[in-house]
Amino acid sequence: MLIDFQFLCKYNGAGRIALTNGLRLASSLFVFKTIAPCLFSFDIEWIPDPLSAEILHGVGGEGVQAYEDGMKRLWAEAGATEEQPQPYLKTVLCRIVSIAGIFREVSQGEVKLKLVSLPSDTGDSEKIKEKSILQTMLKAIGSRKPQLVGYNSHNADVPIIIQRSIVNGLFGEGMGERPDKPWEGVDYFAQSGDFNVDLAPILGRFAQTPKLNEIATLCGIPGKVDTDGGSVSGMWLQGDLQGIVNYNEFDAITTHLLWARVAHFGGLLGDEAYEQEQALIRDLMVKGIAEGKTHFERYIEEWERLQKLVAKR
Repeated sequence: MLIDFQFLCKYNGAGRIALTNGLRLASSLFVFKTIAPCLFSFDIEWIPDPLSAEILHGVGGEGVQAYEDGMKRLWAEAGATEEQPQPYLKTVLCRIVSIAGIFREVSQGEVKLKLVSLPSDTGDSEKIKEKSILQTMLKAIGSRKPQLVGYNSHNADVPIIIQRSIVNGLFGEGMGERPDKPWEGVDYFAQSGDFNVDLAPILGRFAQTPKLNEIATLCGIPGKVDTDGGSVSGMWLQGDLQGIVNYNEFDAITTHLLWARVAHFGGLLGDEAYEQEQALIRDLMVKGIAEGKTHFERYIEEWERLQKLVAKR
């Protein structure tokens, strides 16, 4: 289809605006140019914080029913309706219950992947506390300074780390440090830069931004497997924290596989390197299954099913 750009710009105001916005979108879509030697593809699960409801609105207390009442009050304050009983809350009002990610390190040309899940022990009453989860995360980021990779992480995951760390009175462990000049060090707050990679705005903006489940599944990567983010609050109330961690691990793996696909498109991973990245993820899950992480069997099963479907293209 041929477009008369001069006509759009000279005689058509709406067309000029659309063209301008389109060009801005195209120029801003691909934003990361490098792969750091240390990279962390991660995802976070959070719930409406019952204690926030108690502090702000005097609702709640101890016990499952009190926690549920607190959550409902927070949703009500955010404009809950019968059609939308659980509206999206400001992240500062939420409590982090799990962080999972893939640590990717390159040493002497060899790529190694490691799955990190917090809390590491869902039966430990100290490790499951939000403060403990955040302290472990902040220390890892501060000491390793990895390139962060997430999905909608600029708007959600990174802000909630900062907000809830401040709410919990934590030291930033170096995550909050900023170099005097962009090229002098790692900066997780730079508007442009490669150390805080958000895949969502790379793949679309505004109404054209796909959900992680949509873009991943269409690529042949499992998106939502058996559950979704809307179920996390109920799982937490039922005491199924391990189920939340398992789900969180799925999303972290999906994020990493999608990152690898985007990096392949951008020329940062060649064909062989991209295939190797997928093989390393599969090996990681197979090893996890042998160590008792049997939920990865379901992920691999769904991955194979989707691969057969996308092979029809």
